[in-house]
Amino acid sequence: MNISSIGGKVAFPLAGWYHASKFALEALSDSLRMEVKQFGIDVIVIEPGGIKSEWADISNEKMTAVSGHTAYKDMVASTQKATTNLTLPEPIVIAELIKEGIEAKQPKTRYVGGYGAKSILFLRKILSDKLFQKVILSQTKG
Repeated sequence: MNISSIGGKVAFPLAGWYHASKFALEALSDSLRMEVKQFGIDVIVIEPGGIKSEWADISNEKMTAVSGHTAYKDMVASTQKATTNLTLPEPIVIAELIKEGIEAKQPKTRYVGGYGAKSILFLRKILSDKLFQKVILSQTKG
């Protein structure tokens, strides 16, 4: 069971470091799944969207400290505005996905939950790269 993120399927501005690690975890999980299948081992990936935790505050603080006084300052401010005061679900949502995956006789490869997760992944699937990027960038403009 690997805990990734929808950030392992889509990338947002100012968080390339985070997305790189989650994309890598997705690839590692996919490779490992094929390697251990012969032993009857399932590899499951949990892909949370937004969840109530300290992560958003920590991320926003670091983003401001590193980029808030640079050419990216307007994007930083818009990103913070878009992500502040969201009503995020409690972590139990992800705990329930983990439980579902563990208890399944034939588990899915991936379980998705949390704020915006399903809708963002759906848009990523149906939109072209350029159109999806345009949608994302529209959320980070002042």
